[in-house]
Formats: sequence, C-alpha cells, structure tokens
Amino acid sequence: MKGKRVTAQDVADRAGVSRHAVSRCFREGTYLSEAKRAKIVAVANELGYRPNALAASLKGQNTKLIGIVSGNLSNFYDAQIVSGLVERLSSNGKWPVVLSGGDDDLLQSHVLDVLAYPLEAMILRAGSLDSALSEQCGRLGIPLILSGARPDDRSVGDSVCCENSLGVGLAVKCLHDRGRRRIAYVGGPKHLVSEKERFGGFLGALGAHGLSPVRVVHSDFSFPGGEGAAEELFGAGVRPDGIFCSNDALALGVLSAVRARFGVAVPDDVSIIGFDDIPMAQWPDFQLTTIANPISSTVEGVMELLTERLANPEAPSRHVAIKPEIILRNTH
Repeated sequence: MKGKRVTAQDVADRAGVSRHAVSRCFREGTYLSEAKRAKIVAVANELGYRPNALAASLKGQNTKLIGIVSGNLSNFYDAQIVSGLVERLSSNGKWPVVLSGGDDDLLQSHVLDVLAYPLEAMILRAGSLDSALSEQCGRLGIPLILSGARPDDRSVGDSVCCENSLGVGLAVKCLHDRGRRRIAYVGGPKHLVSEKERFGGFLGALGAHGLSPVRVVHSDFSFPGGEGAAEELFGAGVRPDGIFCSNDALALGVLSAVRARFGVAVPDDVSIIGFDDIPMAQWPDFQLTTIANPISSTVEGVMELLTERLANPEAPSRHVAIKPEIILRNTH
C-alpha cells in the first residue's frame, strides 16, 4: 500500500513548532534561529520530508518554470535541441516544462493551457508561430523566445536561428560548381517558417544561376519522408543529377533509397546535400555533404537571450543569427 506523503504539518507537530516555522526553515532569505532550524531539519530528515519546492516558488515572483514547445521529437535535430535546453536550464536552477507533438492544432491548445501556469518564459522551437500564442504571452507578460525562425514582427519576442537562405545558397553553389543542372528540391511541410525560408532561398539561389528546379517534393522532416521523395524523383520522368534536401533526415532517406532501390551511384550519378549536420551525417555508410547548423550554437543562443530577457524584461527584442557553413564529405 502506498505510504502517506509527509507534510510540513507532520514535521511541525513532531518538532513542536508552528507550520509557518517549517516553511521559513526551507525558504531562502527568511530568519529563523539556528537552534530551531537545526531541530526542524533533523525531524524532517527523520520523517523523510521533502518541501514542495514548486508550491513555494509559486508564492514568489521567480517561479523557475520555463516552457519549451517543440514539434514532434522524432525529428532528431529538434530532439537534440530540446535535450540540450533541458540540460542547460536544469543546471541553471530552472524547471523546464516540455510540450511536443505532431498535430499543430492540438499542440497549440496544450500550450495555451500551460500558459495558465506562472512561467518565467516560453521557448518556442518554431516550426510555425501561432498568433494566439504570441498574443497570449504578451498579455501575460511572459517573454517568448523563438528558436529556428525569425518573426516578421520583431515585437513578438527574441529569436535565434540559422541564416537559412545563406546556407541553402552554399549548397546550390556547390551543386552548380559540380556541373549539376537538373537540380531537385526535397523539403518538409510547407507551412513551417524554416521550410519557407529554405525553399525561398533555394529558388533564389537557383535563379541566380539561371536555373529552375527540375522537381520539387514536400514531405515531413523524416528518413521515411526522404525515402518516399526518392520514389517520386527516380520512379518516373526526368531524373535529377543534383538534390538539395532541407534537412539531413530527408537527405539520408533519399541517399539510402537511391542506392538500394534504383542502383544510382552517389555522387557519380547524382549529388545529394542536406542541411543541419546531425551526427548520423558523419556515419561511414552516409558521409553526407551538408550545411552545418550547430545544435550547440542554437542552445547557447537561446540561453543567452533568456538570461538577458529575465535580467532586463524591457530591453528591445534581439535576434541571434547562426552563420552556416558547408561540410564537404562524399555525396556532392
């Protein structure tokens, strides 16, 4: 049978003090005689009492609660960013509250529910930014930090993301320099901010070379999504000789499928370039040429903005830009 949780009143009764004295004992910055404090701590240890830190924090101004909202964490890149943020926040004495999911409408609904709690800040791993979320954060005075996108409206909040158009431009230049002219695009869901930026950058970079995409395929940001895209690109019609994929999971799926199902030699017959430089891109079986968008830089940027915002809530919003670079391996 489950035991009863020891309460502050239990400690007070055993120690012969008031419940208020027990509360003060475990609250920073409150006065209590050393003798009484020692007695309360000894009884608390004897009974196995643990103060409710969350409840105590809710009575003050600094709750330590930081919301983190992300899409489906089956996406390796997003999962690693969220993991990094949780680790950094925890080590800084904050309590991360993580919400994730694949259904945007359901996720936004859960997020709005969580805003009922006194969060110190909200970190949005942005695929898309719902206006209701930003407006609600603004009304509640909860700072909003976007990771992975830069909002058009700078008043929305602080942001950190890779210079997507610049990164895609590096990939297109590499393909063009390799003599590739039948270049295809494989991307993620069209409504995502990062996807819009990368696809727009792709069209702009191709246009600068006097080219248009030979094929465009949109899927989800996943390995199976890349495999499905390869079926569309090589199953019929004009085959591309160069493919840019807007994340590495897609690129690895395309790479595996064209080798296994279509007998296409990479990079002799087709060049493939991804985006993000996730650890799997370096695996010997892949050695994917890609655009680096370091996870550590994103986590560091978010933490920098969060620290500044909590210290100075009235400061103008700020954007941290992550400069991409091309990582040349064996698929270009």
